[in-house]
Amino acid sequence: MKNETTPVNRLILGDNLEIMKTLESESVDLIYLDPPFFSNRNYEIIWGDAGEIRSFKDRWSGGIDHYIMWLKERVEQMHRILKKTGSIFLHCDWHAQAYIRVDILDKIFGISNYVNEIVWCYTAPANVKNRFPQKHDTIYFYSKSKNYHFSADGIKIPYNQSTIDRTSHSVGKVHFKYKGDAEERHKNRLDVDGKVPEDWWTDISRVQGNAAERIGYPTQKPEALLERIIKCASNEDDVILDPFIGGGTTAAVADRLHRRWIGIDQSTMAIKVTELRLDKQSNMYSAPFSVQLQMHDYNTIRYSDAFEFQNWIIQQFGGTSSTKPGGDLGLDGKMSDNTPIQVKRSDNIGRNVIDNFLSAIKRVDKKLYDKNIKEKKPVGYIIAFSFGKGAIAEVARLKLKEKIIIELVTVDSIVPIADGPSVTIRMRELDRDARGNCVIEFSAKGRSKSEISFYTWDFNYDEEKGFVPFTLVDKEGKQTHQFKAGVHTIAVKVVDDEGLESIETIKLKVNGVVKKLQKPM
Repeated sequence: MKNETTPVNRLILGDNLEIMKTLESESVDLIYLDPPFFSNRNYEIIWGDAGEIRSFKDRWSGGIDHYIMWLKERVEQMHRILKKTGSIFLHCDWHAQAYIRVDILDKIFGISNYVNEIVWCYTAPANVKNRFPQKHDTIYFYSKSKNYHFSADGIKIPYNQSTIDRTSHSVGKVHFKYKGDAEERHKNRLDVDGKVPEDWWTDISRVQGNAAERIGYPTQKPEALLERIIKCASNEDDVILDPFIGGGTTAAVADRLHRRWIGIDQSTMAIKVTELRLDKQSNMYSAPFSVQLQMHDYNTIRYSDAFEFQNWIIQQFGGTSSTKPGGDLGLDGKMSDNTPIQVKRSDNIGRNVIDNFLSAIKRVDKKLYDKNIKEKKPVGYIIAFSFGKGAIAEVARLKLKEKIIIELVTVDSIVPIADGPSVTIRMRELDRDARGNCVIEFSAKGRSKSEISFYTWDFNYDEEKGFVPFTLVDKEGKQTHQFKAGVHTIAVKVVDDEGLESIETIKLKVNGVVKKLQKPM
């Protein structure tokens, strides 16, 4: 049965320890984690934003013992939220793998629930003369119980592995020899059955520089690696958790394989790059997902769809939304004790809203209304961006003169709000050929109360399709692109350290006519 109490398909910015504490016990089917290795300090800083640096300092404030304790308390939470049929795959390297197995996994999951030590082998240039090059990672596979899920469907490989095209995720054609009584027979066929891969994986390469899936994340794991893990240890619609989402490979593969997922990271860039990566691969069959930041952009939520905003803010407040808009005399939701909630997606709410709300809650449930007055509890809650003097004065009068308490709740008291960044674009022509094709240099300048994190570009922007990144991460805000003759719409998105963003578009007619577009809401 689906677990509906832990919302899924979410990217969450924050400390995974604190976030996992809020997840329900036994609500996740599979956990894959690729935590920062206990290695060279400079190597660990990848995105370089404030959240990642803060997490880095937490891990390195002591030696190996501190690192193991830092990781152990997180794995303890993972064990709690994992279903009894679930499994964990922990990705590590030689720096701390022995400590991780003995001091963390054996103690938390139990030696009896050890399943595999998978060795992922790869090749890369290494100028080593006094030892063997260390070119493998270890992935520990533990279950929560003996009744764990494992399926060979979709992960089997042909017996004659050496003839396989290793850049493909699918099974290829294999050449087999058969010895008969009279002759040797050669037969080409598709190996339908194949075999389950051994616990040493040499058929999955690291993400190469020219790979289509490459996003510029130095420790990015290949999609084929996560595909094998997810297929063997989960079913469609199962919940996958990656508490160190990094470059977003787990979410991207889980989404493609029709699993539900949760991705957490303390790095703003990790969350936003993963969001862009999911947007880029999305199609009409893709499931929706949400992004949970520590700050929310005022303009984004102020001018969002009214019903979606109503549902979201009531949930954030701890209430339950009405199933359809406009029901129950305009009351939008209720608290756990059924006390009504009304949401106004606007500023400077006036006195008339108070009068109408009071009339509605009396008519909907007079018994509850009288009970709340008697017990000196709020008879209702109104949520808005701000309230005018008339509304504030009337609420004060009702409380003082009639002992009726109506709580006025501002949105920024429920969720933190900030003004998002802004961005401007400049461009200049660098080159042009006889057919009218030209090379254009673009430069973007972002402004924000916090630091600018990165830019991302869409050189074929379509407002109906939405922003589809061509250049995923641009730290400098400078790009050069070649255009054929015609009209093109270019969009740049700027992201700040809070994860807030803004988009600006320009229309380019090759031959020199430039027209600025309205900023999409």
